[in-house]
Amino acid sequence: MKPPVLLYYRLTNFYQNHRRYVKSVNEDQLQGKDVPASSLDTSDSCSPLAVDSNGKIIYPCGLMANSLFNDTIFSPILVQKRGGTSAQEETYNMTNKGIAWSTDKDRYGPTTYDPSKIVPPPNWINKFPNGYTAENLPVLREWEEFQVWMRTAGLPTFSKLARRNDTTTMPSGVYTLDILMNFPVVEYGGTKSIVLSTRTVMGGKNPFLGIAYVIVGGLCVLLGVIFTARHLFKPRFVTSTLSPKKTNRTHF
Repeated sequence: MKPPVLLYYRLTNFYQNHRRYVKSVNEDQLQGKDVPASSLDTSDSCSPLAVDSNGKIIYPCGLMANSLFNDTIFSPILVQKRGGTSAQEETYNMTNKGIAWSTDKDRYGPTTYDPSKIVPPPNWINKFPNGYTAENLPVLREWEEFQVWMRTAGLPTFSKLARRNDTTTMPSGVYTLDILMNFPVVEYGGTKSIVLSTRTVMGGKNPFLGIAYVIVGGLCVLLGVIFTARHLFKPRFVTSTLSPKKTNRTHF
């Protein structure tokens, strides 16, 4: 079985684990329930992105949905084969299907909102320039790119799966990759990049945990040697500070 070829986007200095950011979502709304604006516009829910200036409900509401990664990434195109041989431009087709976990879909359901009473998040203006209609209302349960983004990362530098190919081996060579740049990173001092990788039954190539285990293990061994040497060359003697108990004897 051929290992899948995976394409990730990587962001740095983006704190998806910030407490205010993580709380800015409403699970009932994601499940499809018709949640009123009064329940959404609270400090424990989607505020300050619950309703727009006209009083319409933002769907999906909150900071998490509004900051959705919205760069458009096309499939790589082979322009030069391995060894320097020029090639006809061959597209290595990758899909955005199968990039989310199966458990992610359980978080979402078909919405019961009337499209005329809701509006997209402010940052979605390019995707929905004229707002929502019955034809373009997003189906969150099938929108895997949205599901991947809403699974928040624990560290400020993270990678999220964007495209994959499970059937065809990627030929070695030089590729070009077209990207429509929409997602801003300069404002918060971050960066964004693309990562191509493969995954086997042992998982993907990520040296972070291996390096972390080696460092922690090395520190434990070093501290063990230091404490052992300290005990051997300068042992600590424990003496009792308690006075001996007096015994009362009674003679008959």
